[in-house]
Amino acid sequence: TTAPSENRPYTPRVMPRKSTKTRPQQGMRLAELRKDAGLSQYELARYVGVPQPNIAFWEQSEKPPRSEVLPKMAEALGVNVEDLLIVDSPSAKARAAKGNGRPAGKVREVFDRVSKLPRRQQEHIVNWVSAYVSQYEQTRQS
Repeated sequence: TTAPSENRPYTPRVMPRKSTKTRPQQGMRLAELRKDAGLSQYELARYVGVPQPNIAFWEQSEKPPRSEVLPKMAEALGVNVEDLLIVDSPSAKARAAKGNGRPAGKVREVFDRVSKLPRRQQEHIVNWVSAYVSQYEQTRQS
């Protein structure tokens, strides 16, 4: 005999439906800032200290993140707290256009960790990375 689930015919309920709702402006703004910062939802969640589904919820919702999360999220995204809350913030758009001068994603995470090392260790890492980048730029030019 076979288990009942093996003979079950396909029904539309088996596959999740795609949402036909349009994403609210607040959620779109948060998703845009996160992508501009080069972060995945998972990376942003780890940086902020919340579960990844929270980030997904805020990106699909008109509700902004909780007030205790906003400062850390703003730091991770390279914007002001106000820029997270105001959908058409010109200062955030200007920073995003400039790339805000901060490394993105995993690079930012590693350098945040490096910044917590003793000064001498930081200098060694900076010297090594600088030499590596210089060598890479030289090989690209030739």
